[in-house]
Amino acid sequence: FCPGCRALQPPGPRPDLFRLMDCDRSFRVDAQQLQRRFRSLQRAVHPDRFGQRPPKEQYYSEQHSSLINKAYQTLLNPLSRGLYLLELHGVKPAQETDCDGDSVFLTEIMEINEKLAEPKNEEILEEIETLIKVKQEELTKEVTAAFERDDLQEAKKLLAKMKYFANLEDKLKNKKIPS
Repeated sequence: FCPGCRALQPPGPRPDLFRLMDCDRSFRVDAQQLQRRFRSLQRAVHPDRFGQRPPKEQYYSEQHSSLINKAYQTLLNPLSRGLYLLELHGVKPAQETDCDGDSVFLTEIMEINEKLAEPKNEEILEEIETLIKVKQEELTKEVTAAFERDDLQEAKKLLAKMKYFANLEDKLKNKKIPS
């Protein structure tokens, strides 16, 4: 907002999502604090509040609202938060081939994929869902530790593994949707 006329201004070109959401630039995020900040910002700039304002302010409101949604979603999800932190540190995200050296990990992913390809079986799907959840929690702890040690290359490797499990989670959700 303009300090003089209180008119909404356009968002900056490359805003820091951590600063926008009033969070430390860290892998550890207080989800409740993040949600409070999200709601507070959305109350202030939501397009519904700018219906009677000039078109330019309405447009800025939509841009701010979209940016706040993006910041919230990015920082709330451990995978996207980790990838964003790597980006801020100038580290390119891992490519699919970066896990090629870890044959045990790739075998595990392949086995889960094969189970997901089998005819729908609720018991197996629940088993896979639990396994994915446990693996994601373990990886999140490991990524947290890697960032706290400032070991960005290890964080990058672990985030690549998290990406595989996120893909499996998407496949699982699609499989669970009744066709």
